[in-house]
Amino acid sequence: MKTDYALYLVTSSSPTLLGPDTDLIEDVVRPALEGGVTIVQLREKDGDMTTAQFVERARRLLEVTREFGVPLLINDRVDVARAVGCEGCHVGQDDMDVQSARRILGPDAIIGVSASTAEEAVKACREGASYLGIGTVFATSTKKDTKHIIGIQGVRDILAALDEAGYAHIPTVCIGGITQSNVQQVLQQSATPNKSLDGIAVVSAIVGSKDPKAAAAEFDRLVRASLPVPKHLRGTAGLPPAAVGALVKKVGQLKPISHNMTNLVVQNFAANVALAVGASPIMANYGEEAADLCRLGGALVINMGTVTPDGLTNYVQALKAYNDGNRPVIFDPVGAGATRVRRSAVKTIMAAGRVTVIKGNEGEIMTIYGDDEKVQQRGVDSSSNLTDSQKANLVRGLAAREGCVVVMTGQRDFVSDGGRVYVVDNGHALLGGVTGTGCCLGTTISAAVAAVYPENVLEAVMAGILHYEIAAQNAAVREDVRGPGTFVPAFLDELARIRDETARGELGWLNKMRVSVFME
Repeated sequence: MKTDYALYLVTSSSPTLLGPDTDLIEDVVRPALEGGVTIVQLREKDGDMTTAQFVERARRLLEVTREFGVPLLINDRVDVARAVGCEGCHVGQDDMDVQSARRILGPDAIIGVSASTAEEAVKACREGASYLGIGTVFATSTKKDTKHIIGIQGVRDILAALDEAGYAHIPTVCIGGITQSNVQQVLQQSATPNKSLDGIAVVSAIVGSKDPKAAAAEFDRLVRASLPVPKHLRGTAGLPPAAVGALVKKVGQLKPISHNMTNLVVQNFAANVALAVGASPIMANYGEEAADLCRLGGALVINMGTVTPDGLTNYVQALKAYNDGNRPVIFDPVGAGATRVRRSAVKTIMAAGRVTVIKGNEGEIMTIYGDDEKVQQRGVDSSSNLTDSQKANLVRGLAAREGCVVVMTGQRDFVSDGGRVYVVDNGHALLGGVTGTGCCLGTTISAAVAAVYPENVLEAVMAGILHYEIAAQNAAVREDVRGPGTFVPAFLDELARIRDETARGELGWLNKMRVSVFME
């Protein structure tokens, strides 16, 4: 039977964690197993426990894990693992090597190895490790022999090295400071295109919980929602016009909520755009409202047009609320590279939770990707300095890293889910002559994604872009349009006209669709 590493519990007998009312470690492990723990490691680092006492504790715990059909591993002590006949052991870099441990425990034993560098990880796999424990991800008080903190990027670097070395099939879990608030971020942002974590290892967040069963159940829910990368974030075989039309029609039918946290300059325009495409707009910048608004089943747009300390606090609060409610979030990092304050705000928001779609111009996307020191935007403008191939690689790389869909706007729009890269050659230059048109594209995308979430996110993003940009093309050639001032009302009219025509099954507007696949 294949071992499930999704929720790996590492025990601790520390009185600080267990508390005065818990006498036996199995009193914590049993409810944790009931909550969804899939594998248990008995770790006894503290105190003066004799080998006989260790074996007795392991035997009692093995009785519990066997009830649930869950493997029990012993940390460091291969002799104890053999004495009790459990499923295997876990060894660190300073403990017995994998090959020696396997000779003692047999060919079928589960033998895990700790790794904090790519070199250690590849070496352990080469020597026959069953799985790897990667970390320490974040600082933690429960692991005293930490060599260094590697962070999410360190985990990703190790996963990439395993893939390159031909060990993408070896299961991996990460450990160190994993909590319910950061677990999905770690799982999604550490993933490479061909290799992602198979689970997370937790100590204090379950062992030290007042309700280990509830804590484990919530971890189980969060992990299952992130592993593997959801199907709707994978490339589709194509983008048939009929599918775009069906998505646009669905927005008009469902009238999903588009919750916009945006700047004052854009609010009225964004609300009108939402109505024109068939959505129900709510302009609410107060984070306290997000939990209630999330329950209405819509999507959140975080538009970073105005950055203040209070505003950033509200963004983070709303992001967490929509993450907890499993509803989509569209992040528009307006002017992300313009100032130190904005670059810092981007990092704060991206570290606070997960986003479903990132939409920005070239400079904004480069800032999020990590080239912020090379980007100095003038306001919200973005000059094109990258080739099409570089743009495609940038959006695909960022989408794969963040586990989301990325939209880079410009004369040509580049869209990717981390696999396929689409290029959209629709739109009109007049969109660039009106304040807020980029922001309102985020509103349109939010409506389309909310209508189908959690399925078909990539297709929904594309449908939103095409509805928006083909409407702009239609408006720009109208006889009553003389420039930016007359363009705006005509644009709203054309958004609504496409909505109504599509509801009647009239899809002629899609003949103007100009979409190509840039990368498979």
